[in-house]
Amino acid sequence: MKKRIKVRFNLGRGKNYLKWKIEYPSGEVEYHYPINVQLVMKNCQLKNNRNAAEKIYKNQSHKVVCAWVLCEDIDVKFDKFKAYDTMDLDRLTYNPRRLPYWVKDDGYLMCMDGVTVNEIGTVDYKLFITKN
Repeated sequence: MKKRIKVRFNLGRGKNYLKWKIEYPSGEVEYHYPINVQLVMKNCQLKNNRNAAEKIYKNQSHKVVCAWVLCEDIDVKFDKFKAYDTMDLDRLTYNPRRLPYWVKDDGYLMCMDGVTVNEIGTVDYKLFITKN
C-alpha cells in the first residue's frame, strides 16, 4: 500500500501552535500558518482515533492527537489561492468536545470517519470538500 501524506491542525502549545502540520512519507514535516497558505489535498481519507476522541468527548481526557487527513497528494499554495464558493461546499469539522468523530457540517452532522473524498481544500483553518 502506498504511504500517504498526513495533515492535521496542530493544537499543541509551542511555536507551531495553530498551524497546519504536514507529514510526508519521507519523514519530512512542514508547519504552515493557515492564513499564509491554501492546502489542496487529493484522494483523501478522514482518520480518527475514536477511543481517544470518546474520552475527550466524555471529559475523561484532555487534548491528544486523534484526527487527521491522509492524502495521496497535496498542493501547498502560497499565492494564487483557489477561489472556492464556500456557500456551495460541504464543510468538514472535527471537535471531539462536541462530537467524537469527523462531521460533514451540512445540518445533519453525519459521521465521516474513514470516508474517502477526491479533494479537500482549505480556507484559512477550515476544510471543505471541493470535489466528491
